[in-house]
Amino acid sequence: MGNDNKPNPDDRSDNVEKLQSMIQHTIGNMEAAEESLTFTDSEEQKQQIEAKNDRRRESIESFRAEIKDEAQNNKR
Repeated sequence: MGNDNKPNPDDRSDNVEKLQSMIQHTIGNMEAAEESLTFTDSEEQKQQIEAKNDRRRESIESFRAEIKDEAQNNKR
């Protein structure tokens, strides 16, 4: 019984679309979290939401940097 496991080819053709979708999804989550701030009096919850949105902003920056990388790679 041989090992027929072959790696899938690296198909990056739709990476930019996926990254853009991830950015939009993350922005939507940030907006929903911001709205939820108006419904809580808990300072701890507010800090947690703000910290999570900070991490989301960092993720968005990473996604955008990756999109730039993909665009450069697609030019080659």
